[in-house]
Amino acid sequence: MTGIGVIGYGYWGPNLVRNFALAPGAKVAAVSDMRDDRLAMVRNQYPGALTTKDAQELIESPAVDAVVVATPVSMHFDLAMRVLRAGKHVLIEKPITATTAEAEALINEAERRSLVLMVDHTFLYTGAVKKIKELVANGELGQLYYYDSVRVNLGLFQHDVNVVWDLAVHDLSIMDYILSASPTAVSAMGVAHVPGQPEDVAYLTVFFPDNLIAHFHVNWLSPLKLRRTLIGGSRKMIVYDDLEPSEKVKVYDKGISLNPQPDGIYKLLVGYRSGDMWAPNLDGAEALRNVARHFVESIDKGQRPLSDGAAGLRVVRILEAASQSIRERGKPIELSG
Repeated sequence: MTGIGVIGYGYWGPNLVRNFALAPGAKVAAVSDMRDDRLAMVRNQYPGALTTKDAQELIESPAVDAVVVATPVSMHFDLAMRVLRAGKHVLIEKPITATTAEAEALINEAERRSLVLMVDHTFLYTGAVKKIKELVANGELGQLYYYDSVRVNLGLFQHDVNVVWDLAVHDLSIMDYILSASPTAVSAMGVAHVPGQPEDVAYLTVFFPDNLIAHFHVNWLSPLKLRRTLIGGSRKMIVYDDLEPSEKVKVYDKGISLNPQPDGIYKLLVGYRSGDMWAPNLDGAEALRNVARHFVESIDKGQRPLSDGAAGLRVVRILEAASQSIRERGKPIELSG
């Protein structure tokens, strides 16, 4: 039985604790938070768990084998490094760290100690994203042309990170998983409408080889909540709407065809193909429950998790480049590694 400690019982912490309490082979051994009222909630719902304001007490507890870090991003690195140096596995809420240097340090420490380092890229564990990955990997879409995503809502405003680090991180992790391609450059524009606060509206473009392009619109100031992604290929196209109650993924047999005219090989006619739409069956299991199970299984089997430290690093590298591009009013930032 793997003893789980959770640091942070704010917005996401209760969901993590609930799912680890239900995960086979796991037991919630301890929860840490700075607020008495939050710890009182834990004691009421999970009376067998240690509750403490001192994160270090949780980390050092002999009942804790692995720690989940669910705190503001600025605290991720310090806490996760303390967990690893205590010889314990760690799962970190997205994004993994605030800088690439911090992510690299955690990866090196985890590898040196043969510990599991995992980041909570929750959407990778949904039935919808798994199905899209399968379709793309099997070549159903043909050559990929574009990846276009919108993730907007009214709030929740964050004070330590901008809207890119808060919302785009979800879609960047999905893109990284689905495309399995290395981006070459990033360009971003963002604006803050609340004085003294980070950017609340942003547009991010990621460039890939072979004319593949990805675009992300993230916004804390939208009257509507939208979670929609379009993926276009030479053969088929996908619409992924996370807010759809049933048919979250729709595959369209639509596209264009280029046909040379008889009087010249360099003259092309653009034809349009419009076929059927179908919605595949999806696994409806709660994504966070899959995250908890996968973390425990990775520990038990000594295997690298799907959303490992390297996956977290790749996303943070794009986020860092996007922040630099915003500061330089959209200047493209080249990526390496």
